[in-house]
Amino acid sequence: MMAKRNEGERLYVLTQIERPYWEKGIFPAGMDEAGRGPLAGPVYAACVILPPQPLIEGVNDSKKLSEPRREALYPQVLQHALAFGVGTASEAEIDELNILNATKLAFQRAFQKLEIPCSVALVDAVKGLSIEAEQVPLIHGDAISYLIAAASILAKVERDRSMKELDRLYPQYGFAAHKGYGTKAHIEALKKYGPCPAHRKSFIGHFVEGSL
Repeated sequence: MMAKRNEGERLYVLTQIERPYWEKGIFPAGMDEAGRGPLAGPVYAACVILPPQPLIEGVNDSKKLSEPRREALYPQVLQHALAFGVGTASEAEIDELNILNATKLAFQRAFQKLEIPCSVALVDAVKGLSIEAEQVPLIHGDAISYLIAAASILAKVERDRSMKELDRLYPQYGFAAHKGYGTKAHIEALKKYGPCPAHRKSFIGHFVEGSL
């Protein structure tokens, strides 16, 4: 019983930003990204609108959750979502636009997939998106906003799954283990085998000569 009450209290705190909107009959979207820092793979963004009830137990910043826990929460978020969208920007777009602008593009693509109107978007940190909604950028939004936390789960699960697919195509790099981040094992494989099409050329110049 104590654990249930503590979870209820945690979710109450996590929805402090959303509740004033809900009380006015406004259903904001939460938006977050995954994969800005890796050396390989696309950047993913997710956008999700959830109702005030029921609150999904366990929703939290995806970085605070284990991979099995994220996978378990993922279908629950989709089940309860009033609308959601996932957008990506490719490695080529990251190289062409830079990672910030590519991330904005992924956010915009995710928002455009919403199937219901949305007038307010709570966004993790990023400002200046080309979307038709009031934008509320929140620093560390995935840690303080229920909706952004839910979006972080969708984005992270989708991206991790995509990296497992890339691992099947390019098994020598270990993408399934490190998800494209610059771990020692990844950098050693990059130096040994050179880059593959999944690598971001603008990210790997320090490790591979002639990659740019």
